[in-house]
Amino acid sequence: MMHRVFIDGQEGTTGLQIRERLHGRPDLQLLEIDPERRKDPAARRTLINEADVLITCLPDDAARESIGLIENPRTRVIDPSTAHRTADGWVYGFPELRPGQRDALRGARRVTVPGCHATGFLALVVPLVAEGLLPRDARVVARSLTGYSGAGRKMIQAYEQADAARREQLRGSRPYALTLQHKHLPEMRALAGLDRAPLFEPVIGNFYKGMLVSVPLFADALSRPATPAALHELYASFYAGERYIRVMPLGGQDALDGGYLSPLECNDTNRLDLFVFGNAEQLLLVARLDNLGKGASGAAVQNLNLMLGAPEHTGLD
Repeated sequence: MMHRVFIDGQEGTTGLQIRERLHGRPDLQLLEIDPERRKDPAARRTLINEADVLITCLPDDAARESIGLIENPRTRVIDPSTAHRTADGWVYGFPELRPGQRDALRGARRVTVPGCHATGFLALVVPLVAEGLLPRDARVVARSLTGYSGAGRKMIQAYEQADAARREQLRGSRPYALTLQHKHLPEMRALAGLDRAPLFEPVIGNFYKGMLVSVPLFADALSRPATPAALHELYASFYAGERYIRVMPLGGQDALDGGYLSPLECNDTNRLDLFVFGNAEQLLLVARLDNLGKGASGAAVQNLNLMLGAPEHTGLD
């Protein structure tokens, strides 16, 4: 069966990557808008209501506006924006999140794609909360190092078109969202099942894409004693059989580069790697992913496949 898909906002970073992953698939017809009419509500309304699936690669308010143009009850939605990640009636698009999530996505009419930082954080924290190891009222800290593409076209241009003096200023990593109100925090708290949002420090690095999300823990902050080996076993069991989540050897054995952990090794894949480092007193949990892959376009395509009944890996491997 041929399914019609319209990407509203395909000119953006995520939209372009989704289109590239979907282009040429025999089970899909990509509906295209005349570039000169891409901001014309009437032209967009027509394509939106012709589509079996609308993918809104737009800022939050524009995504809401696009979805508001739906008149065809058969049109389903995948929204990579932040607008609906904790909204009622929307299914969170992280198939590996917990048992039953895939079934919910298969039947969903409205799917919200997770944020890239949230994807790594939830992959690490959800199993701990689910197993009762991390109390729901825990004070959790997280840090995320990401490539500059995650901030969109303007930031990409700021790095790649900078003059010599500005390039020198951009060489170092730069923490941001220092008001501690990053837009991914609501989903990080709600989907992890925590009573309070984590203390979260995102950091932008001088590289195009790639991401490391880290959650440090003191062992005595857990509900019961647990060694690094025990946490590694927990993750291996929780994600057993998952195609796109890989639990790496304990302590990063054979995965480190001279003792350093690279944020780039999942780039151009839909893979997410999980690491456990630590000792008897301290634990460091790290998720690695491509912020434009499993953190954006890859996640959208994985959800689309589930919604349409296609093999989950189609267009991703």
